Amino acid sequence: MIELQIAHTADLDTAALGAARALLYDVFDDMTDPDWEHALGGVHALVWESGEVVGHASVIQRRLLHGGRALRAGYVEGVGVRADRRGRGHGAAMMQALERMIRRAYDLGALGAADAAGDFYAARGWQLWQGPTSALTPEGVVRTAEEDGYIYVLPGSAPLDLSGELTCDWRDGDCW
Repeated sequence: MIELQIAHTADLDTAALGAARALLYDVFDDMTDPDWEHALGGVHALVWESGEVVGHASVIQRRLLHGGRALRAGYVEGVGVRADRRGRGHGAAMMQALERMIRRAYDLGALGAADAAGDFYAARGWQLWQGPTSALTPEGVVRTAEEDGYIYVLPGSAPLDLSGELTCDWRDGDCW
Protein backbone atom coordinates (compact mmCIF):
# COMPACT_ATOMS: atom_id res chain seq x y z
CA MET A 1 0.00 0.00 0.00
CA ILE A 2 1.26 3.48 -0.92
CA GLU A 3 0.48 6.50 1.24
CA LEU A 4 1.33 10.18 0.79
CA GLN A 5 1.76 11.89 4.15
CA ILE A 6 1.83 15.69 4.47
CA ALA A 7 3.02 16.96 7.83
CA HIS A 8 4.97 19.79 9.45
CA THR A 9 8.38 18.91 10.88
CA ALA A 10 6.92 19.35 14.39
CA ASP A 11 4.28 16.71 13.70
CA LEU A 12 6.65 13.98 12.49
CA ASP A 13 8.07 11.57 15.03
CA THR A 14 11.76 10.78 15.38
CA ALA A 15 11.42 7.53 13.41
CA ALA A 16 9.79 9.22 10.40
CA LEU A 17 12.36 12.02 10.35
CA GLY A 18 15.17 9.50 10.72
CA ALA A 19 13.82 7.42 7.83
CA ALA A 20 13.50 10.53 5.63
CA ARG A 21 17.03 11.61 6.48
CA ALA A 22 18.42 8.13 5.75
CA LEU A 23 16.59 8.08 2.42
CA LEU A 24 18.11 11.42 1.35
CA TYR A 25 21.61 10.33 2.37
CA ASP A 26 21.08 7.22 0.24
CA VAL A 27 19.71 9.16 -2.76
CA PHE A 28 22.35 11.93 -2.75
CA ASP A 29 26.07 11.07 -2.57
CA ASP A 30 26.94 14.60 -1.46
CA MET A 31 24.22 15.08 1.20
CA THR A 32 25.48 16.96 4.28
CA ASP A 33 24.12 17.71 7.74
CA PRO A 34 23.37 21.34 6.75
CA ASP A 35 21.50 20.04 3.68
CA TRP A 36 19.27 17.97 5.96
CA GLU A 37 18.77 20.92 8.32
CA HIS A 38 17.65 23.04 5.35
CA ALA A 39 14.75 20.60 4.82
CA LEU A 40 13.44 21.06 8.37
CA GLY A 41 11.01 23.57 9.84
CA GLY A 42 8.40 23.45 7.11
CA VAL A 43 5.99 20.99 5.56
CA HIS A 44 7.16 17.55 4.44
CA ALA A 45 5.65 15.27 1.82
CA LEU A 46 6.54 11.65 2.52
CA VAL A 47 5.70 8.66 0.36
CA TRP A 48 5.31 5.49 2.41
CA GLU A 49 5.28 2.09 0.80
CA SER A 50 4.77 -1.02 2.95
CA GLY A 51 5.77 0.95 6.06
CA GLU A 52 8.97 2.38 4.56
CA VAL A 53 9.71 5.94 3.46
CA VAL A 54 10.50 5.77 -0.26
CA GLY A 55 10.09 9.47 -1.10
CA HIS A 56 10.66 12.82 0.60
CA ALA A 57 10.28 16.50 -0.27
CA SER A 58 9.72 19.57 1.89
CA VAL A 59 8.90 23.23 1.52
CA ILE A 60 10.23 25.85 3.91
CA GLN A 61 9.87 29.64 3.98
CA ARG A 62 12.76 31.77 2.80
CA ARG A 63 13.22 35.39 1.76
CA LEU A 64 14.41 36.09 -1.75
CA LEU A 65 15.29 39.59 -2.93
CA HIS A 66 14.20 40.56 -6.42
CA GLY A 67 13.20 43.78 -8.11
CA GLY A 68 13.70 45.82 -4.96
CA ARG A 69 11.39 43.60 -2.89
CA ALA A 70 11.83 40.94 -0.23
CA LEU A 71 9.64 38.08 -1.42
CA ARG A 72 8.18 35.31 0.72
CA ALA A 73 9.32 32.15 -1.05
CA GLY A 74 8.20 28.57 -0.60
CA TYR A 75 11.60 26.94 -1.03
CA VAL A 76 11.63 23.26 -1.93
CA GLU A 77 14.27 21.08 -0.28
CA GLY A 78 15.27 17.44 -0.08
CA VAL A 79 13.35 16.01 -3.03
CA GLY A 80 14.29 12.38 -3.46
CA VAL A 81 12.79 9.00 -4.30
CA ARG A 82 14.46 5.68 -3.56
CA ALA A 83 16.15 4.39 -6.74
CA ASP A 84 14.06 1.22 -7.00
CA ARG A 85 10.81 3.21 -6.66
CA ARG A 86 11.43 5.91 -9.30
CA GLY A 87 9.18 6.27 -12.31
CA ARG A 88 6.01 5.47 -10.36
CA GLY A 89 4.74 9.03 -9.88
CA HIS A 90 5.97 9.48 -6.30
CA GLY A 91 7.98 12.62 -7.09
CA ALA A 92 5.04 14.13 -8.97
CA ALA A 93 2.64 13.36 -6.11
CA MET A 94 4.92 15.01 -3.55
CA MET A 95 5.51 18.06 -5.74
CA GLN A 96 1.80 18.45 -6.51
CA ALA A 97 1.04 18.69 -2.79
CA LEU A 98 3.87 21.17 -2.14
CA GLU A 99 3.08 23.28 -5.22
CA ARG A 100 -0.50 23.70 -4.01
CA MET A 101 0.85 25.14 -0.74
CA ILE A 102 3.34 27.36 -2.55
CA ARG A 103 0.67 28.82 -4.84
CA ARG A 104 -1.65 29.60 -1.92
CA ALA A 105 0.79 30.76 0.75
CA TYR A 106 3.86 32.33 -0.91
CA ASP A 107 4.82 35.02 -3.41
CA LEU A 108 6.70 32.41 -5.45
CA GLY A 109 8.30 29.00 -5.24
CA ALA A 110 12.02 28.38 -5.68
CA LEU A 111 14.47 25.50 -5.61
CA GLY A 112 17.96 24.50 -6.59
CA ALA A 113 17.76 21.54 -8.98
CA ALA A 114 20.25 18.73 -9.36
CA ASP A 115 21.55 18.25 -12.91
CA ALA A 116 19.20 15.39 -13.75
CA ALA A 117 16.08 17.01 -12.27
CA GLY A 118 15.71 20.16 -14.39
CA ASP A 119 13.45 18.55 -16.99
CA PHE A 120 11.19 17.16 -14.24
CA TYR A 121 10.64 20.62 -12.74
CA ALA A 122 10.30 22.38 -16.10
CA ALA A 123 7.57 19.92 -17.12
CA ARG A 124 5.70 20.93 -13.95
CA GLY A 125 5.75 24.65 -14.82
CA TRP A 126 8.89 25.66 -12.92
CA GLN A 127 11.00 28.16 -14.85
CA LEU A 128 14.78 28.26 -14.99
CA TRP A 129 16.12 31.53 -13.56
CA GLN A 130 18.03 33.27 -16.37
CA GLY A 131 19.62 36.13 -14.42
CA PRO A 132 22.47 36.24 -11.93
CA THR A 133 22.09 34.69 -8.49
CA SER A 134 23.52 36.01 -5.24
CA ALA A 135 23.33 35.50 -1.49
CA LEU A 136 22.88 38.10 1.22
CA THR A 137 25.77 37.10 3.50
CA PRO A 138 27.18 38.63 6.69
CA GLU A 139 29.71 40.37 4.38
CA GLY A 140 26.97 41.74 2.10
CA VAL A 141 25.60 40.56 -1.24
CA VAL A 142 27.91 37.95 -2.78
CA ARG A 143 27.49 36.51 -6.29
CA THR A 144 26.78 32.78 -6.44
CA ALA A 145 27.70 32.22 -10.10
CA GLU A 146 28.14 28.48 -9.51
CA GLU A 147 24.36 28.29 -8.91
CA ASP A 148 23.43 30.04 -12.17
CA GLY A 149 21.55 27.60 -14.38
CA TYR A 150 20.32 25.48 -11.45
CA ILE A 151 17.73 27.74 -9.78
CA TYR A 152 14.09 27.28 -10.76
CA VAL A 153 11.11 29.39 -9.74
CA LEU A 154 7.40 28.70 -9.69
CA PRO A 155 5.79 32.06 -10.46
CA GLY A 156 3.12 33.25 -8.09
CA SER A 157 1.70 36.63 -7.16
CA ALA A 158 5.00 38.56 -7.34
CA PRO A 159 6.06 40.06 -10.66
CA LEU A 160 9.29 38.40 -11.82
CA ASP A 161 11.91 39.35 -14.37
CA LEU A 162 13.64 36.02 -14.98
CA SER A 163 16.68 37.85 -16.36
CA GLY A 164 17.06 40.04 -13.25
CA GLU A 165 19.10 39.37 -10.14
CA LEU A 166 17.77 36.93 -7.54
CA THR A 167 19.30 37.01 -4.06
CA CYS A 168 18.66 34.45 -1.33
CA ASP A 169 18.88 34.88 2.42
CA TRP A 170 21.94 33.58 4.28
CA ARG A 171 22.17 30.13 5.86
CA ASP A 172 24.93 27.70 6.80
CA GLY A 173 26.06 25.23 4.14
CA ASP A 174 24.88 25.78 0.58
CA CYS A 175 23.07 29.10 0.28
CA TRP A 176 20.84 27.83 -2.49
